[in-house]
Amino acid sequence: MTRQLLRVTAHRLWGGVLVLWGALTVTFLALRAAPGDPVDTVLGPQVGASPQLRERISAELGLADPWWLQYLRSLVRPLTGDLGRSYQLAQDVGDVLASQLGPTAQLALAATGLAAAIAVVTATATAGRGGAVAAWVSGGELLAVSAPLFWVGLLLLSVFSFQLRWLPAAGAGGVAGLVLPAVTLALPLGGVMAQVLRGALDRTLEQPYVTTLRARGLSEVAVRLRHCLRHGAVPLITMGGWLVGDLLTGTVLVETVFARPGIGRTLVTAVIAKDFPVVTAVVLLAALLFLVINLLVDLVSLVVDPRLRQPGRAREAAR
Repeated sequence: MTRQLLRVTAHRLWGGVLVLWGALTVTFLALRAAPGDPVDTVLGPQVGASPQLRERISAELGLADPWWLQYLRSLVRPLTGDLGRSYQLAQDVGDVLASQLGPTAQLALAATGLAAAIAVVTATATAGRGGAVAAWVSGGELLAVSAPLFWVGLLLLSVFSFQLRWLPAAGAGGVAGLVLPAVTLALPLGGVMAQVLRGALDRTLEQPYVTTLRARGLSEVAVRLRHCLRHGAVPLITMGGWLVGDLLTGTVLVETVFARPGIGRTLVTAVIAKDFPVVTAVVLLAALLFLVINLLVDLVSLVVDPRLRQPGRAREAAR
């Protein structure tokens, strides 16, 4: 067991190095290929800046160096903990990310918890059952997954903020300001999680031990929640990487629609302003988070599912 954990960890770490290198390389090339000049971000609204001033600012930012030197600098700097300085905000990038990480973490955790609750309730209530209720629930899940995230956010804003005036429309004003963004982000996540969990529960409910549990007098609720749910939740663990990726992309849209502070909105602003250090740091942070979650998913899967501890299955998990 320990050897398998070490093998999976070593494989993921090596793969993580390649992923980080690829993420930084693609980011470097994309930012340099995009139109616009970062010097304009530093100058701000000033008009008629002299060529000498522009050249001096470009040299201070390192933009006058050869492209290969800039590329090497973008790879080496993060290794030393130096994320650079924001062109737009004139602050250390580490401080910028630290100030925006809290609101994004709150939104992501709230949305994940709400999505998990939606999935557990709907899947356990409708698994192994037909009828109109199950059909309506499945249709609602499909609609939640298919609807564009920004459209869902605007719809919730229109109903609960502008018409009913129950919740604030923008900002991060405590729990009330978190409700609509979290619901917007949780609905598609909960729909996918519910579909996956229901499929696993359907297969679990057909197992012989479930018939034995019912014969012993256990109620249907106890069978589903205490026994089937534990086994049916295993496929959800393997979705950890996908959930993180969806959360990262979803927070960008949600924070923009609801005018919330956070990493996603900071990234959008930095991309528009060609703030190279901020964009690179956010991409690096997202890649690191994705790799850590995938590593944890692999390790937890080995612990939870004994079948993966077989030599052949362990190699497949490491891939």
